[in-house]
Amino acid sequence: MKSFACGDVVPGCEARWVCSTEDEILVNVAAHAAATHGLVELPAELVQSVHRAIVPVS
Repeated sequence: MKSFACGDVVPGCEARWVCSTEDEILVNVAAHAAATHGLVELPAELVQSVHRAIVPVS
């Protein structure tokens, strides 16, 4: 399992996900970024930041 907290990349955001894979997290993050943060396209730097902030959970 993997976990990601949006607040690790966007200070003040409380959204969090726990998914089986990083790909699942990225799908959820993309939808959240568009709906909540108005980001229709995710810049490569942001995607890299998201990847670095994903952590394994047991």
